[in-house]
Amino acid sequence: MSPSPVEAYPLQWPLGRPRTQQPQRSRFDSGLAEARDGLLDEIRLLGGAGPVISTNVPTRRDGLPYANARTPDDRGVAVYFELRGRPMCFACDRWDSVGDNIQAIRKTIEALRGIQRWGSGDMVGQAFSGFQALPSPEERRPAHEVLDVHPLATEVEIDAAYRAKAKSAHPDAGGSEAAMRELAEARRIMKAVGNRGLRWEVDPDDRR
Repeated sequence: MSPSPVEAYPLQWPLGRPRTQQPQRSRFDSGLAEARDGLLDEIRLLGGAGPVISTNVPTRRDGLPYANARTPDDRGVAVYFELRGRPMCFACDRWDSVGDNIQAIRKTIEALRGIQRWGSGDMVGQAFSGFQALPSPEERRPAHEVLDVHPLATEVEIDAAYRAKAKSAHPDAGGSEAAMRELAEARRIMKAVGNRGLRWEVDPDDRR
């Protein structure tokens, strides 16, 4: 497998994933080292490959975060790995320590392993669909291609394209949460460009 394009340090938060504004104190009773090693075990038992634990904690030579480094201001954690050839991402910044956010991801994967073991095929697919990673900035399609609109599309056209695409991209319609995040991110980018006035650097009449 080729090396992961994701950096372990500093934190590479997944595209389109909202951030927690006020992290809380958790009831987990485990240090960073225990949570980190337990998470790697859960990924291995799940069948995942090439895990990268991305945080704002400096890393050892093996790419894993130091257990007793200074606590960073941003305690978020994003974990990337491959599962049956698909890129996956689990991210958590709900808690006020890096170790607790790692532990939360560990517990989430542990629960998903139970679904994998006891659930039906449809149930397993739905459970994992929300954790498929979006492409990296270097790999993702331009926003106008995701929405299938002209690069100079108006906000009305952007919203209409988003609604049309969402009908098939929504998990309830056979799509996935990853596909919905990609659509939402594309809409956000297109509107942000328009709000800065950049969309009209090209003659608006030149929409052929």
